Amino acid sequence: MHATHRRSAVCFLLSVALAVPLLAQEQPRIEFHATRLADNVYMLSGAGGNLAVALADDGVLLVDSEYSQLRDQLLAAVKELSAQPIRMVVNTHWHFDHVGNNEYLAQHGARIVAHANVRQRMSSEQVLRNLDRRVPPSPAAALPTLTFTDALTVYHGGEEIRVLHLAPAHTDGDSIVQFKQANVLHAGDVFFNQCYPFIDLNAGGSIDGMIRALDQIAKLADDQTRIIPGHGPLATLADLRTFRDMLATIRDRVQKLLDAGKTRDEIIAAKPTKDFDAKNEGGFDPDAFVGIVVDSLKR
Repeated sequence: MHATHRRSAVCFLLSVALAVPLLAQEQPRIEFHATRLADNVYMLSGAGGNLAVALADDGVLLVDSEYSQLRDQLLAAVKELSAQPIRMVVNTHWHFDHVGNNEYLAQHGARIVAHANVRQRMSSEQVLRNLDRRVPPSPAAALPTLTFTDALTVYHGGEEIRVLHLAPAHTDGDSIVQFKQANVLHAGDVFFNQCYPFIDLNAGGSIDGMIRALDQIAKLADDQTRIIPGHGPLATLADLRTFRDMLATIRDRVQKLLDAGKTRDEIIAAKPTKDFDAKNEGGFDPDAFVGIVVDSLKR
């Protein structure tokens, strides 16, 4: 698929996923797309967050686990890459499009790994304020059984895999996953490539936290690093910096309007994202994103 079309398709699926839970009986058939990034590391794109797949002779490691409703498609896509069982799942944060198959995979032998705040969020009802949605507690079997506070290192199939917690950004449980030998980074939902991001304010997220986290990720990458965003197409360090600078520009514009005494509705009507909209079409609605930035800064 042409890169522009693939970006639009991925971001369109993101907008559908954010607007309506993937629960309806009539759903589009989702095709997973695998991109080889190294001998044993792949990016896997579906309808929810992008996944990373790391292969080894004794099993598969996944970063995130997609929507539960797409379990069969996900398993089939992984099986195309390896006949080995899924041994470990690393969750980048708690959102349902990243942890949806935790329960099934855990029941079939996978160890679920995440920051301690992910287990805490999944253990109780959560409110996605700007999506007007309540998320019930996850089943006990879906919860991470191995948690950490700052960092964790996993050795898998010749890869040294570093899982690093970030200060609150998209949520308060964000982790990035660094594949050292492959020079691949999975940035989770701190990075939405060519799509406006959702920021979970009720779970500790903020626009300032997103910008700081992107600065931290940039320090771990070089011009050859392949960066898997939480949503959107495969990216480079330049793409990540473009996203970071866009967030900072929009943040500054919104802050200026707040300082001038403008209301939330007036700031949204001023269209502070307008010169970025064409390059971020099909993702999270620009007006909704501006509303999140306003709410974040007013805190």
